Amino acid sequence: LAKAFFRPQLADLHDPFLMDGMTAAVDRVMQAIERREKILVFGDYDVDGTNSAAMLYLFFRELGVETLFHIPDRIKEGYGISSTGINRGKEFGATLLISVDCGITAVDQVEYARTLGIEVIICDHHEPGERIPNARAVLDPLQSTCSYPFKYLCGCGVGFKLIQGISRRRGDEGMAFRYIDFTTLATTADIVPLVGENRILTKLGLEKINADPRTGMRALIESSGTTLGKITTGQIVFVLAPRINAVGRMGDATRAVSLLTSEDAYAAMQ
Repeated sequence: LAKAFFRPQLADLHDPFLMDGMTAAVDRVMQAIERREKILVFGDYDVDGTNSAAMLYLFFRELGVETLFHIPDRIKEGYGISSTGINRGKEFGATLLISVDCGITAVDQVEYARTLGIEVIICDHHEPGERIPNARAVLDPLQSTCSYPFKYLCGCGVGFKLIQGISRRRGDEGMAFRYIDFTTLATTADIVPLVGENRILTKLGLEKINADPRTGMRALIESSGTTLGKITTGQIVFVLAPRINAVGRMGDATRAVSLLTSEDAYAAMQ
């Protein structure tokens, strides 16, 4: 136990297919890739939700899938899957909606998406209500039917398990680990317990952020006065995360996802 705690490694992560709904979710995504369908990624306006959306957006784009992300407007749409976002997905031509860090209580919204010919996969970590949405797949370790051994993942952590499952199915699990830095920001900022899988994802993601940060994260670090190479969980919680959270409180949180997915150093710094 002590060794696992002090020396976390990727090999210690649980099999993603232990999570209830994972097989159905991966099957549906593989079908979407094969049929060249369009995907709408539906996030949330906090650090967990924006990092989740950025991670899935970049992952699907790397797989060659046409992907649109939607972050709800805090004032106009409120929290969670909204009809505004679903309609935007329909205009885009999406036939699959993947919600992350929200969706576990979106019973009516999932039904509405289905009437428009959009299937839904939910990746969430919040407490389920009395009714589970009639989605194609629901990933949430807190479901009573889910025997997944670790119950404290943040939303981005659940999203990461999905891309780990997809990558494993494609025979290239290493692909998922290139996105581990997003889970670090989200896991730390969401104040979930830094034990088990959360500790692994955070420790190894911190190494990636400090050694080779993606463009948007580098701009965030440099503009915040923190020192690249010396980023700790404390600096994420008290310096970096509040800057991301502020975006959704001062207007359109889509800007946070644009920063996190940016590959242009000048634009990211702006």
